[in-house]
Amino acid sequence: MAESADCKKHALLVSKAVHWLRSCYKCGVVLSEQYCATGEVPDVIAWKGFCRSVLVECKVSRADFLADAAKPFRQNPAEGMGCERFYLAPAGVIRREELPKHWGLLELRAREIHFVAKPGRIDLRSPAALMKEMNLLLASLRRVELRIEPQSITDFLKWKNRMAEYNGGALPEGIVGFEREDNSHLQVIVSEGRTPESLVLDKNSQAVQKPS
Repeated sequence: MAESADCKKHALLVSKAVHWLRSCYKCGVVLSEQYCATGEVPDVIAWKGFCRSVLVECKVSRADFLADAAKPFRQNPAEGMGCERFYLAPAGVIRREELPKHWGLLELRAREIHFVAKPGRIDLRSPAALMKEMNLLLASLRRVELRIEPQSITDFLKWKNRMAEYNGGALPEGIVGFEREDNSHLQVIVSEGRTPESLVLDKNSQAVQKPS
């Protein structure tokens, strides 16, 4: 019974972390409890603009928190995922002074997440960890592909193109083109000096730059 209660508490923390990362921390892609070949299974990991990753580990008890410290990627932080890293726990479970170096702390109080300690202003992700994140993303994409077969991911993502074809070349009212999507990962294009106005669509509706 106690184990079942802890599982429910953990699931609540995970769902709260997912919502917080999307709505408060402005992350565009959020994955929770996804397995891959690296051995690390983040409770929640998300990505902001410029591919900056944010890890949130959810701990329901002190025993859970203390056990986490023995994992190989905690013993060697360079092996762990996340440019920024947080613990999320019920209020009072983790003390600020117990945090690993440069980690932040979030607490769940009255079903709302509160900042207790901000993470250090340093990128904790090593090149090896970046490859692990890529492996996690690719494994997750493959799971999506298996679920939508025989359609491919590319075909699935081109649904707006088909809508435009059916609508005489224009998207239906209420559907925006890629250049107006609320997608932080498209903002990298703007940061490189290529504004949405400098982009056109080729016949496959892929992003290309106007010739100078």
